[in-house]
Amino acid sequence: MLAKRIISCLDIKEGRVVKGTKFLDLKDAGDPVELAKYYNSEGVDELCFLDISASHEGRATLTELAEAVAQEVFIPFTVGGGISSIDEMRGILRAGADKIAINTSGIKNPDLIKHGAKEFGSQCIVLAIDAKLNPDRKSWDVYIKGGRENTGIDAIEWAKQVERLGAGEILLTSMDADGTKKGYDTELTKRVADSVSIPVIASGGAGDIEDVIDVFKRTNCDAALLASILHYKNITVKEIKNQMKKEMMAVRTIY
Repeated sequence: MLAKRIISCLDIKEGRVVKGTKFLDLKDAGDPVELAKYYNSEGVDELCFLDISASHEGRATLTELAEAVAQEVFIPFTVGGGISSIDEMRGILRAGADKIAINTSGIKNPDLIKHGAKEFGSQCIVLAIDAKLNPDRKSWDVYIKGGRENTGIDAIEWAKQVERLGAGEILLTSMDADGTKKGYDTELTKRVADSVSIPVIASGGAGDIEDVIDVFKRTNCDAALLASILHYKNITVKEIKNQMKKEMMAVRTIY
């Protein structure tokens, strides 16, 4: 049985970690390098660095900051935000990232997913999907540019397509649940995880330990991404993993 992963997310804006609700009302949450050092010592399984305004602002990811973070962690490290070419992927990997997350650029140029997987291996390519419920269609639309633009693309169908293109993992964020601390969108997560065979990371909405337990129990997701409840030390990674062990879930031991 593969261990379920706990992933800490650093959403970066103007060089600082921020966190909001439903992609809005962003508040400062700390220094990314210091938080990275803290999470590395706390026992998170992976770290995700997302430059959330890069695509909207039409610029490259903050490579120097990503490199500074990479020097402080010894766990798998994913970097995303504004990455739109093979050369930019290569630069981020050279800076210390283990995986590349793409969202807007994958929608605009699906061949980038295929070429990235061919160049660096599928395990390096994480396709980020920001999804919001469309009540009229009773489905979820994919949003890009940091949640600012609705593509009208069905999230389930897009997940299937990116798997065919060669993505090795999906980072699935519910825009409706993001920052609410009311729990993950388990219906969305289950639908996506059941439609693909690659790992799915559940993101958006964690408010307490039970929310993490719930998303693992009710869906086939492989990992849970957390931000504000860890940034503000509402709970610890050790507390989460101890509860997961009590629920007989496979987890990586914290030494």
